[in-house]
Amino acid sequence: MSTGLNIRPEGALDFVAVGALVHRLDPGIIPFRKATEARIHVSGGEFNCAANLSDCFQMKTGIASAMVDYPIGDLIAERVRAMGVKPFYKHFEHNGVNGPNMALVYSDRGYGVRAPVVFYNRSNEAGALLKPGDFNWKEIFAGGVRWFHSGGIFATLSPTTSEVIIEGMQAAKTAGAVVSFDLNYRAKLWNISGGENRAVEVLDRIVKNVDVLVGNEEDLQKGLGIPGPEVAAKSKLDPSAFFAMIGQVTKKHPQVKVVATTLRDVHSSNHHSWSAVAWINGRTYSAPTAELNVYDRVGGGDGFAAGFFYGLMTGAAPEDAVKLGWAHGALLTTFPGDTTMATLDQVRAFAKGGSARIQR
Repeated sequence: MSTGLNIRPEGALDFVAVGALVHRLDPGIIPFRKATEARIHVSGGEFNCAANLSDCFQMKTGIASAMVDYPIGDLIAERVRAMGVKPFYKHFEHNGVNGPNMALVYSDRGYGVRAPVVFYNRSNEAGALLKPGDFNWKEIFAGGVRWFHSGGIFATLSPTTSEVIIEGMQAAKTAGAVVSFDLNYRAKLWNISGGENRAVEVLDRIVKNVDVLVGNEEDLQKGLGIPGPEVAAKSKLDPSAFFAMIGQVTKKHPQVKVVATTLRDVHSSNHHSWSAVAWINGRTYSAPTAELNVYDRVGGGDGFAAGFFYGLMTGAAPEDAVKLGWAHGALLTTFPGDTTMATLDQVRAFAKGGSARIQR
């Protein structure tokens, strides 16, 4: 079954993303109002995909982003290097007082009936200052690039970040790359940058350049302005409502060949039912349902996207690509932080129905 995608067989870079790098403070199960210490995780939806594809799936990846030359920037840049991702930075100097800054995300994990909490400090964020012309795309893509990616969180940050995405996508298309976009609708971010109406306007212009779209039912409704399905889903794991919306997505954006999403039913902070589905060139595919004992849920969706993209780029059958994404996303929830600690062998084993029996 053809995916409808024209994926280059090789290139100096398999995958390049553009987006903001952030650092996340994680006090574990302790809420911030009582926290005395926290771990620092380096994150960003686009970086997470590049890091996962590099570290677990052994692909050649890059990230185009803003970098502030101060100690927090040094910390983030070290983690980018450690994950094997090639950086393409627009550098900014910190004035020693109020920035520009590398964005900060606060996130406690919750526990049991207590839900996780996420809030931001993206004040004077360097990523929001990025504008068209800041990256030399011809130089970045000179050796060939197979896949280009960005996401909806970066698109919210300022009037110029969406233009950077479109500029990068168009340059990537010229270079022969497949283009993907994760809608990643975040109400807190869009509410301070124009609300749903602006989201639909901005994301519609971006998605006109996209081949592969990642987004759930809410993303499609609020991000693309697609009306909800006439028949509601029977459960959080029922893909029928999502699939019912695909016709309207492809009517609005006929160049889109793939739409995929994760399905998650949250029973408690630490117990999720997890699946994934995709519409690929006119046919639908579903992963199994796994019962997850969640250690840290942040980054699971990016874990799915990375594994799914890997499957598509390596010529896996569509159903196997969905399972690879599903398996990697599931494994990622068992590690602290936003990026992978899994190996490709672990992902393949879980995708084929592996268990948690001890490996001796």
